[in-house]
Amino acid sequence: MKNIPNISFQSVEKSKDFEFLNLSDLFARMPDIVDHNPTQPHRISFFALLLVTKGLGTHQIDLKEYDLQAGTVLKIAKGQVHAFQKNAQYEGFLMLFTEDFVVNHFSKSSINMISHLYNYHISSPIFSNEAGNKIFLEQLIVEVKNENQYAKENIVAALLNLYLLRLEREFNDTLENNNLNHYAIFIQFKNLVEAHYTSTRNVKDYANKLFISTKHLNQVVKEFTLNTAKHFIDDFVILETKRAMVSSNNSLKEIAFAVGFDEVTNFTKFFKKHTNLTPKEFKALL
Repeated sequence: MKNIPNISFQSVEKSKDFEFLNLSDLFARMPDIVDHNPTQPHRISFFALLLVTKGLGTHQIDLKEYDLQAGTVLKIAKGQVHAFQKNAQYEGFLMLFTEDFVVNHFSKSSINMISHLYNYHISSPIFSNEAGNKIFLEQLIVEVKNENQYAKENIVAALLNLYLLRLEREFNDTLENNNLNHYAIFIQFKNLVEAHYTSTRNVKDYANKLFISTKHLNQVVKEFTLNTAKHFIDDFVILETKRAMVSSNNSLKEIAFAVGFDEVTNFTKFFKKHTNLTPKEFKALL
């Protein structure tokens, strides 16, 4: 049975925590990648930045297609499922980096801002930043090609840190208008949902884990998503269900059980309520 592959960080250059790839080189070696097919959905355990310098194309993140063109910045967060376009013709670069890379090299304040930038629950993954991309890429390419290894990783981290902070400042000012303590609660809630959604979809259970009232939890979640905590939980369950349907040959009964339903009937009702399609109807569209 085919399932979504979980891809860990593996650098061709044997770097521990980051890699900088020319997309032309990546596309050329895709047929030789043995642990997964990059043009099929796969879940990453690290962060990625896709920067397009020339041409047109598409890229899929969590089952949604995004149009690419010169100047596009596409951010893919740890834990997301993505897939490259088949026979892609666009040009650009891919920057991969791990959570350890961020923790070891970025300041605490930078990490908070960048965590927000990469929070796909509350911010779009796609931006246009042609001028900023050009500056970042020129500096990064010079450093990557530099044969002097002294402080190389630190300099790469500093360039990436600066680029992400500028991207955050230009495109996302949500945190300036929201309570930072509330944001911390929201992130904890998100992490709990991702860890426990198969065992409970009850808002009160998550509020209890956070030692806050359901009313306060709903206020916090609405502050960042404009929706209730229950809506957030159900949306995540639907997303995981769609991921499973797209990338596996499992039966609907197996998928229903995997996402926390004991009865297929209840699973079907839940899915149709949130998508206006039955699971069978959705699968038929794939």
